[in-house]
Amino acid sequence: MGKFELTLPKMGESVAEATITSWLKEVGDTVELDEAVLEIATDKVDSEVPSDVEGVLIEKRFNIDDIAQVGQVLAVIETEDGDDASETSTETTQIETVAPEIISQLSDSVEHAKAIAVANTPVVSNGERFYSPLVKNIAKAEGISQEELDGILGTGKEGRVTKNDILDYIAKRTNGTVTAVKTQGNTKLKTPTPEKVGPPVVLSGEDEIIEMTRMGKLISQHMTDSLQTSAHVQSFIEVDVTNVWNWRAKVKTEFEQREGEKLTFTPIFMEAVAKALREHPMLNIVLKGDKIIKKKAINLSMAAALPNGDLIVPVIKHADQLNLVGMTKQVNDLAHRARMQDLKPDEVQGGTYTVTNVGSFGSLMGTPIINQPQVGILAIGAIRKVPAVIETPQGDFVGIRYRMFLSHSFDHRVVNGALGGMFIKTVKDYLEAWDINREV
Repeated sequence: MGKFELTLPKMGESVAEATITSWLKEVGDTVELDEAVLEIATDKVDSEVPSDVEGVLIEKRFNIDDIAQVGQVLAVIETEDGDDASETSTETTQIETVAPEIISQLSDSVEHAKAIAVANTPVVSNGERFYSPLVKNIAKAEGISQEELDGILGTGKEGRVTKNDILDYIAKRTNGTVTAVKTQGNTKLKTPTPEKVGPPVVLSGEDEIIEMTRMGKLISQHMTDSLQTSAHVQSFIEVDVTNVWNWRAKVKTEFEQREGEKLTFTPIFMEAVAKALREHPMLNIVLKGDKIIKKKAINLSMAAALPNGDLIVPVIKHADQLNLVGMTKQVNDLAHRARMQDLKPDEVQGGTYTVTNVGSFGSLMGTPIINQPQVGILAIGAIRKVPAVIETPQGDFVGIRYRMFLSHSFDHRVVNGALGGMFIKTVKDYLEAWDINREV
């Protein structure tokens, strides 16, 4: 019978690995062409891995939360229907390879004798649990009794003991780290998981313990790694955006009627940042070891909030080549699909500089953490109507203006203070010189 190896596909530039988050199919399940077999996640996006063939899933190579590399075999699918006898034949071939390795680990003669004795009493499926021929053969070869096998916690469908479950149990039993616990009157076996020791936390009866999401854990690690990698320095500047405010108010209704898109401030700011990066290309770089890679394409990463509060960073490719209409359509599309969790892996890869709008949450300014391996990130603060001194040839006077703060975090290992300051000054100059009569 033919066998098809389902591998982890390439998911975009710089994506080398993914975490297995769930299996949608179990061993023995029928798999249709293009049907999703499992779900995976990178540090940016979740995805499904579909099958390229029809058949029956006969082997899973990874457990949930395991990390697989691009190109590694995730599962094996038998491409023709087989009966129970052929399955037994296939699995017996597998056990012929597995069993010698297991038995060779039995160095103690007493344990070996016990294993032989137990092997003479075959294990069977009972009314509550089904054991595949492979699991039963491993149990027989390793001398695992029916009672032991019934006590192993299964991770398969409906609690079924999988090949990985029994091999994991064997490894832990050999190391002496298996303990027995009682669950609803039955003896179950589990492996204690060591916990990281930290400062003591005192809990009261009213406290709620919330498990971090998978993405939350990845973001936490990503932020910690960035702080440990880059020498973060911040620079701040205040910008008068009165012309931008008044111009948008004048054209936004007509723009929406014509283009079918809302004109927000974000694409305007993105346009300014893209032009500033073109003037200061040494901020459009990534650092790899002691090598600086100067990126030709200006790809703006745009921090977007998910419904659960986590952030994802879709990328506007070749942002400096877009006019304001194109930029608006890109911003709105990526922001909408980010909220719907419908981004493709390639759409969150390849960014060369990041922009985050902390003003959307009411913040005046922020000190954002650099999105590795980039060297800069710009935080846009809230726009406020404030009294300000206005300089004119006729003299100074106080007027009401729309103003905001820009906060620039940059990597001081490769970006000096002068360049970091000149960059946001260029963004400021561009926004303050906005043409109130601009057509779009």
